[in-house]
Amino acid sequence: MSRGLNFVLVLLLGFFGAITTVYGSQDLPGEGSPTDFRSLDDEVQDLKKDVLKLNRELFILEEELLFPTNTQVAIFLSLGSEVYFALDSVQVKIDDKVVSNYLYTKREVDALHRGGIHRVYFGNIRAGEHELVAFFTGKGPQGRDYRRAATLVFEKKIGQKYIELQILDLENKQQPEFTIKEWE
Repeated sequence: MSRGLNFVLVLLLGFFGAITTVYGSQDLPGEGSPTDFRSLDDEVQDLKKDVLKLNRELFILEEELLFPTNTQVAIFLSLGSEVYFALDSVQVKIDDKVVSNYLYTKREVDALHRGGIHRVYFGNIRAGEHELVAFFTGKGPQGRDYRRAATLVFEKKIGQKYIELQILDLENKQQPEFTIKEWE
């Protein structure tokens, strides 16, 4: 045999010797019975389930820490106007601080026309009196650019607060109406 081949053979013998030392002579990889592999696979699947369960519990805990129930406020948008207003975007301010800017796609506006409701903002505010101002941008009657605002001064108490921004058609005035409604 050549000298290079001897060297490779010695390396391979050393490698298999190290494996035998690590695994023991009876537990070499590839020599396990099918039941050993099944039990190992079952253990791995059980671990995956445990990790998913822990991940779900951590997500719930994180939500509770970041958004405690007693300080939560959620603002939703509903759209009933098809004739007099074509929505482009909404900006929401609470106490003169912009908390949300949203630019709508045609698909999203279509979904709102079919009765969908969009959560524009979800966050925390302290208890007390607050001012909400919502700016609506889009196309008004005769295709003109349209920007209107609606304001609500509301009392945030302990517990969750839900507010709905509504855009409705006023048939008698042939214009859109922008209102803000508190949910009880």
